[in-house]
Amino acid sequence: MKRRNTPAKNTILTLLKSANAAMSQEMIETSIKGEMDRVTIYRVLNSFCEDGITHKILADDGKYYFALCLSCKEEEHDHDHFHFRCITCQKVECLEEHVALKLPQGYVQKSITSWVTGYCSACS
Repeated sequence: MKRRNTPAKNTILTLLKSANAAMSQEMIETSIKGEMDRVTIYRVLNSFCEDGITHKILADDGKYYFALCLSCKEEEHDHDHFHFRCITCQKVECLEEHVALKLPQGYVQKSITSWVTGYCSACS
């Protein structure tokens, strides 16, 4: 779906691009310091997910993180790869290794969410 461009979308997209990592809504709110309200941020992030601009990741800390989709299109696609969260700086990154599991007959995979926690190269 073609949506109009707004200052809020531009601000959040620029922030996600410059972060080079997935960000939680809380991290985005902190970074933009009152430029827009929480509901606007939530709506923008959800529209980005629907449009294939970002994907949403439920982390092991119970928060959702939003990562840019570098090769995604609007049509349905998956993000079956591992994610890494640094214990020290909390940076969340997509690890591009694709996850493929052999499921029992009759089972249908919808998605895979897998986490690796440890120390990123800057913190190790």
